[in-house]
Order: sequence, then C-alpha cells, then structure tokens
Amino acid sequence: MNIPYHRSVLLIVVPLVVLCLPAISDAESSCISCHTDLPVDELSQPAQNFTADLHNLAGFGCQDCHGGDPTVGMDDYELAHSASKGFIGVPDEQEIPGLCASCHADVEFMKQYDPKLQVDQLLEYRSSHHGKLLAEGDDKVATCVSCHGVHGIRPIDDTRSSVYKTNIARTCAGCHSDEDYMAEYDIPTKQFAQYKESIHGRKLMDEGDLAAPTCNNCHGSHGATPPGLTSVSNACGSCHANNLEYFNQSPHNDAFAMMEIGKCETCHGHHDVEQPTREEFGIGEDSKCLDCHSEGDAGYTAAKVMAEGYDSLETTLDQARELLERAERGGVDVSLGKFDLHSADDALIKARTAVHYFDTTKYNEVVQAGLIDAQKVIEQGHEAVDDLEMRRIGLAFTIPVILLVALALYLRVRQIERTKPYA
Repeated sequence: MNIPYHRSVLLIVVPLVVLCLPAISDAESSCISCHTDLPVDELSQPAQNFTADLHNLAGFGCQDCHGGDPTVGMDDYELAHSASKGFIGVPDEQEIPGLCASCHADVEFMKQYDPKLQVDQLLEYRSSHHGKLLAEGDDKVATCVSCHGVHGIRPIDDTRSSVYKTNIARTCAGCHSDEDYMAEYDIPTKQFAQYKESIHGRKLMDEGDLAAPTCNNCHGSHGATPPGLTSVSNACGSCHANNLEYFNQSPHNDAFAMMEIGKCETCHGHHDVEQPTREEFGIGEDSKCLDCHSEGDAGYTAAKVMAEGYDSLETTLDQARELLERAERGGVDVSLGKFDLHSADDALIKARTAVHYFDTTKYNEVVQAGLIDAQKVIEQGHEAVDDLEMRRIGLAFTIPVILLVALALYLRVRQIERTKPYA
C-alpha cells in the first residue's frame, strides 16, 4: 500500500519527537504541544496557524476534525492516534464536505453560535460544478478548505480572510488562473486578469467599493457553477435591475433568445466589463449597435434617433449648467436653479438606462422630460445672468456718480481750508 508523503513523515517524525519531549498534563492538547515544535513545517505549521483559527477561538480542537485523543499526553503517541480513539488523520478530499457539514449542516448545533448562520452549504455544494465533479471522483476540484483554508480559518468579515470580499477573486484565481492545473478542463484561465482591469474589479480591488461584484456574486459561492445563457443576465440584473427590466420589454429580448445570445454580455462582456460610454450606442464607429445593424434597417434608425436625443439633452444640460455657473460667479443666488438642475441630471442618467428599451418612443419620453427640466433651468439661468448684467450696468453708472460726489466733496473741503483764517 502506498502511504502519502505527509502521512509517512508523520509516522516517522512524530514518534521520534515524542520520545524527546517531556510529558504534559492531560488538560493540555497533546496535538498542539507536540506539533508546534516539530522540525517539519508540514507538521508544525498547522498547529501554529490554528491559534488564530475561528474554530479554536470558539472552543474546538484538533480532534473535532481529525479524531484521536489529545488528552493522553505525548508519552502515548499510539493511543492518541489509535482507531479506537476515532483518529482519521488527514481527511480525503472526498470526505471534506461531509466532515465540515457534520457541524455546519446541523441546524440545532449551529444555532448555539448564530441563529442566522447558513446551514445548507452541503446541499448547495453538491449542486455546484465543483461538487458534481467531486462526486464523480475528481479530487482536483475545490472543496470547503480550498476556499476557506484549513487551520487558519477566519470569519468572512475579517479582511485577512481568504473569502473576504476583496480577496475572493484572488482565492478563485489560485486554481482558475493556473494554466497547468486547469489544462484538463479546457476552460480559459484569463478571467482574473480581465476582472482586475474591469470596472467591477477596479471598483472593488482598487477603490475598496464593497458594492461592486466579485466572482461569487455571479457564479455563486457554495453552489458555484458556470452561468448559463440566461443566468448571466439574471446575475447582472440582480444589481442592474432597471437595465434588465427594460431589455426584457425591448424587441431585442425575443431576437436575442432566437439567436441564442446573451442579453447583457453580448454588448458588455463577461469578466472584462467596462464602464459604458456614449460612443457605444448610436451610429458612430465605436457603436455596439453596428455589430448587428447597418444603415437602412430599423435598428440603425432607432440607434441614430436615441443617440441624437441623448446628445440634445446633454448639450442642453451643459448650457444650463454654464449659465448657472456664470451667474454664481457674479454673486447671484442660483440655489433654486441648481435644485432643478438635479432633476434634469437625473433624466440624463435615466436616459443611459432607457437605452435598453431599444424603443424610440419610450426613450424619447425620458429625454423629453429631461429637456423640459433643462429648459426650465436655462430660463432661470438667463434670468440670473440678466440680473447680473443689470447689476453691472447699475454699477457702471453708480461708480462714476460716486467718484464725482467724492471729488466734489474733496474740492469743497480744499476750498474751505483755503478760506479759513490762520490762528
């Protein structure tokens, strides 16, 4: 029988070390006492890491996962590791999900620690792509410890945890970016590189925006699976709800389904999603619309109309904003105009979302509402600028008068001084 290397080392080194160490009290864990000082990192590191493990802090010991008896002391290695004490050693990959679930799937047991804790992880895992492959005998796929770690497991809200939100993509990339490791699965390995440069990745990993999605937001956590054609869009829609709702009402919904292409990812991509720009719709050279539509068809005309409407609203808003800024620089109170400008700005934001209607009538309703608000602001801006001009004109007439009065007073004072007799 072939014994794995780490187990063969355990069988050879541990008895030798035990003979050299003094006995400890039964109250101590002989697992920790013995393994901490072993000269082989593979055997000592787990005991050292376990100090900060959330299970250790909750009162669990080595024996709760590995079996054995940690109370017999280091002078009886054979007894501590005997089958009669339930010793199982290092669990096989196939055993790990069930071993973790022996606690984490026990509702009554987990309630002792937090009534809100999830207890269906094993069911989800078995439904995942990883779980299905493991059930088929593939020991390379991820199990609980692949993502959460083993002896240094930290709470998921600990920034040092491998499954803290900003760390998840790197954790997944530990396997999914390894070309050699993933070679037999015939799937890409550039997802992490693309994600890091995407708008989602930059927001989360560079700016620390925890609202930005990472791997498990789209693929799931314990039930992780490659999203299907429709589930990708549903994943996008969990954050971008209006975009998906409008798309589902659009003529593209049925057309995309007929062509068997994804709703969101066809235009926006998958892991390499970028911040959408105005140039991506309309009839310009960078327009996504032209990937399918050409001059003369209904889609081309609709794209042209929507782009013109958006540009008109944006130009009108710029004009309104410029008028308010001019008046404000001159000292005129424009707070009311600024308030109304917010409504017009909201319409521009809504117009970016309303593009997903791909319907000129519905789209123009949004644009026209924004134009009405913008025109209102422009009128207020003109009034403010006119008020400023009147002030300037009034000041232009007032200053010479003030100067003349000042000069007259000065001359009168000089005259009085000349006629006043000297003492």
